[in-house]
Amino acid sequence: MSFLQIQQSFIDHIKQPSSSLPEGTDARRMKVYRELFFNNMEGFISSAFPVLKTLYTKDNWLALVQTFFVEHDCETPIFIEIAQEFLVFLQTEYKFNESDPAFMLELAHYEYMELVVAVAKDNPLHKQIDTPIINQALCLSDTAKVLQYSFDVQRISDEYRPESPSDSPQFFCLYRDDEDEVIFLQLTPLSAQLLGFLSQYEAVNFDDLKEWLVSVYSNMDQNVLVQGALQLLEDLATKGVVKDLSLIKHAGI
Repeated sequence: MSFLQIQQSFIDHIKQPSSSLPEGTDARRMKVYRELFFNNMEGFISSAFPVLKTLYTKDNWLALVQTFFVEHDCETPIFIEIAQEFLVFLQTEYKFNESDPAFMLELAHYEYMELVVAVAKDNPLHKQIDTPIINQALCLSDTAKVLQYSFDVQRISDEYRPESPSDSPQFFCLYRDDEDEVIFLQLTPLSAQLLGFLSQYEAVNFDDLKEWLVSVYSNMDQNVLVQGALQLLEDLATKGVVKDLSLIKHAGI
C-alpha cells in the first residue's frame, strides 16, 4: 500500500470503527487514536457553541458531534476554522431530527459570530473618534458585526427555548470593547441599516451618510432624522463600534 492509502485507512477507521483496521495496527491502539481525535473535536465544538450544547442531553450532543466527525471532511486543525466548518455542516449537510430546536441554525451562527468578534484583529488604520463626527471618515470597526435573526438568540438558554420566530426581525451588533470583552447590543431597524450601510465602504463622510438617510427615510422629518443619526454615531463611537479611517479618502455613494 502507498503512504496515502495507509493514511486514508487510518482516517476511515478513526471516523468509522466498522471499517477495516489499518494494516499493521490492532483494535486497542486504534481505539486510543479514535478517542483522542474525537475528544479533541468535541472539546473544540463545545467551547465554540456552549449554549447550543446545553440544549441537548449528553448522548444527543455526542451523537451530533459524532455525525459531524464522521460525515464532514474537516480540512483544518485551527480552532476557529473547525467552529466554522461545524456551522457549515449544520447549514448544508446535517439532517435535522426531533431533538434539534427550531432556532438551531440561528443560535449556532450567533455563537460562531461571538467567536469571530473575540479573535478579530484590530485594524491599525482605524482610529478612535474624539472630535466631531461630521469631520470624520466613518467606518465600522473590524471588531464589530451587524447581525439579523428571526429568533431573539441572545436570550436562548436551557430555560428559554422559543418554538417560533419573533414577530419582527431582531437586529444586533456584536463588538469587542477596550477590555477585549464581546458585547451584545440590540439595534433598531434604522440603526441596523445605518451600520449596514457603513459596512459597505472603507470610509464614508457624514454628508454622504446624511444624503443616504434622507433618501431612504424620506417620510421622516429631516432635522429629526439627522440629529438622531448624529447622536447614534457619537454613542457608537464611544463604544468603539464606529471609528475613523482618516488615511483613506471618503467614499462617495
